[in-house]
Amino acid sequence: MKKTKVEIKSESTKQFFDRLRSHARAMDRGEKLPAGITISFEDPLEMLSVLTVERLRLLRQIKQETQQISVLARSLKREVRAVSRDVLLLEKAGLVKTSYANNPGHGRMKLVEPVAQEYKLVANL
Repeated sequence: MKKTKVEIKSESTKQFFDRLRSHARAMDRGEKLPAGITISFEDPLEMLSVLTVERLRLLRQIKQETQQISVLARSLKREVRAVSRDVLLLEKAGLVKTSYANNPGHGRMKLVEPVAQEYKLVANL
């Protein structure tokens, strides 16, 4: 996995477009942008609805190593269905990615891995 950084932040629509225009101007000048991914939420409460305590625990767990959903559920002491729902939501938000691998004698298994090694949370009220 690359040493990508993900910044998860709350920002207004104006701030979002100002940031994009600033990046575009920098690229027009031939400047390199720092590597990383920014995921923004307009409302800090929406950000907190995605980043619940249990989902943050899940992110911490997979940062250590890519894991199968059932193994992840067992290590977090949670139901497999609940972890699957959380993984789906985090994947839609761009915070994790999943893949399938052969599981000899059992078909295929779904693996969960982080999109980055570092996640930075920023909330502005």
